[in-house]
Amino acid sequence: MNPISILLVIVVAFFAGMEGILDEFQFHQPLVACTLIGIVTGHPTEGIILGGSLQMIALGWANVGAAVAPDAALASVASAIIMVKGLGDGSADVQTAISTSIALAVPLSVAGLFLTMLCRTIAIPMVHFMDAAAEEGNFRGIEMWQLLAIGLQGIRIAIPAALLCMIPAEAVTTMLNAMPAWLSGGMAVGGGMVAAVGYAMVINMMATPEVWPFFALGFVLAAIGDLTLIALGAIGVSLALIYLGLKDLAKQGGGAGGGSGDPLGDILNDY
Repeated sequence: MNPISILLVIVVAFFAGMEGILDEFQFHQPLVACTLIGIVTGHPTEGIILGGSLQMIALGWANVGAAVAPDAALASVASAIIMVKGLGDGSADVQTAISTSIALAVPLSVAGLFLTMLCRTIAIPMVHFMDAAAEEGNFRGIEMWQLLAIGLQGIRIAIPAALLCMIPAEAVTTMLNAMPAWLSGGMAVGGGMVAAVGYAMVINMMATPEVWPFFALGFVLAAIGDLTLIALGAIGVSLALIYLGLKDLAKQGGGAGGGSGDPLGDILNDY
C-alpha cells in the first residue's frame, strides 16, 4: 500500500474505533469498515465480500448489561488489512485471502474486546475529572475530557491498523500461497460455519410466531435466481406495509372484533 492508502486506512480505523462506542454512523460495522478499506486500497469488490461475510457473524453480537460483545471494529479493520496485504500483487488466490481473513476475525474480535476494556478502565478517572469540571462550571473542560475518552477508543484501533500496514505484503502473500489445500479449504468451511452461527443467533432472538412466516417466505424467494436484491427489497417492503395495514385494521375493530391486534398472530395461535 502507498502512503496515502495507509493514511486513509488509519483514518477509517480511527473512526471505526470511536463508532464502536458511539453507534451513530456505524463505521465499526464490518460491511462499512471493510468496504471503506477496500475502496481506499483499490479492492472494493473484495472489501464488500469480506464485509458482508463478517456482517453475518456480527449480526448476533450485542452488548447486554455488563456483558460486552466481541469487538467488531478491530475484527473488521484488521481482517480487511490482512486481506488487502494477502492480495498483494495479485498472485494469491482471492478466495483464500478472504477465507483466511474471515477465520482470523473471531480471535481479532476477542483481542479488540480486551483493548476496549483497557480503554474503558483508563476512562474511569476521566469521569471524575469531568465531575470536577462540572462543579466549576467549566463546560470546555467537560467537552475536552469527553473527546479525549472517545479518542482513546479510536486510537485503540488506529494503532493496530498502522502496525498491520507496516507488514510487508510479500510476507502475507507468501504465507497464503504456502498454505496447503486442506488448510485453506478448512478455513473456508469454518468461516461459513461462523457466519451461520451469527445468523442463527439473530434468528433465535427474533423468533416469534408473527415473524416466522416472513422468514420462510423470504428464504424461498431468495432461492429464485431471477429476483434481484431490489426486487426482494420491494417484496419485503410490500409485505411489511400489508402487515402494518392489517394490524391497524384489527386495532380499529375492522376485523372480527376482538383479538390481540395482531391478525397474523391470532391466526397462528388458532392452529
